[in-house]
Amino acid sequence: MSDGSWVRQASHAGALLSALGAVVWLSGLPFLFPSLGPTAYLFATQPSARQSAPRRVLGGHAVGVIAGLVAYHAIAGEVIITASMGPASMDGLRLAASGVVAVALTTAGMTLTDTGHAPACATTLIVGLGILAAPLEGAIIMLAVGVLVGEQALLNRLV
Repeated sequence: MSDGSWVRQASHAGALLSALGAVVWLSGLPFLFPSLGPTAYLFATQPSARQSAPRRVLGGHAVGVIAGLVAYHAIAGEVIITASMGPASMDGLRLAASGVVAVALTTAGMTLTDTGHAPACATTLIVGLGILAAPLEGAIIMLAVGVLVGEQALLNRLV
């Protein structure tokens, strides 16, 4: 990419996440989480791709949040993934099962609703592994995704 488009793409992805980073800093709430990175990347590098369509982004992450909440609360309960979790522990098994079920449910849900957005499978793991597994945190995830989609629409109009 010697044409300099990488600078524009990198700036675009960074701009998309900067507002959410400011919200995290000012509020202390988890408005920035790992699966937003791949979504911002898709918006910056493949804005016309099917996976970048607002319906797919919002729908895919919504399916991921719901599937993750269902899997986590049905299987893992109040267990949270930590570095101190011992090998072959029951809590570890419950979290692993929750993550597997969450991804399977998300894949099925996105396929059935035609909302395929690969980064949503990271969202479902974030929820399904107990990292952001409270219903309020699920709502924050969706609000953050909505902000990202809105920023993308705004940046598309400005460019």
